Amino acid sequence: MMNRQEVEDFLYREAALLDAWQLDEWLELLTDDAVYRVPSNDAPDADPKSTLFLIADDIQRLRGRVARLKDPHAHAEFPHSRTRRLITNVRIVKNVSGTISPEIVPDTFFVEANFCVYRFRRDEHIGQYVGRYRYRLCIVAGEPRIALREAILDAHELASLGSVSFIL
Repeated sequence: MMNRQEVEDFLYREAALLDAWQLDEWLELLTDDAVYRVPSNDAPDADPKSTLFLIADDIQRLRGRVARLKDPHAHAEFPHSRTRRLITNVRIVKNVSGTISPEIVPDTFFVEANFCVYRFRRDEHIGQYVGRYRYRLCIVAGEPRIALREAILDAHELASLGSVSFIL
């Protein structure tokens, strides 16, 4: 079991990898069955099997997303956005409501944290994405790994933020 400081350090490391666009190294933080989700603003606790999500990727789709993001022909992110992530209010919780299963599994724990991601584009438009992360972390071979990562956005209207073509 990790303590809060270890969890914070892990989340800060993840944020640094994403901000530096070290996407292959970020993928190494994930389990072989990892899931990455960004639910719609109006139904953040909905089931992705029956509700439209902005992003609902399994590990295969995540690997494909990373390959596309690194491709210089991917116009949505070339040149790639510059981002800066701020992670706050990190807490280990007993279980997380919503789409994360509440069963307790050894070496698995749930984490929530608030975030603000600043995104800078080539036209110098600055987007602010604010919300909370929900994680299911697992200890694999003595190291923490992300089994589920959800980014729940607080904004009710996303048009002014632009597309979420990068890893939130």
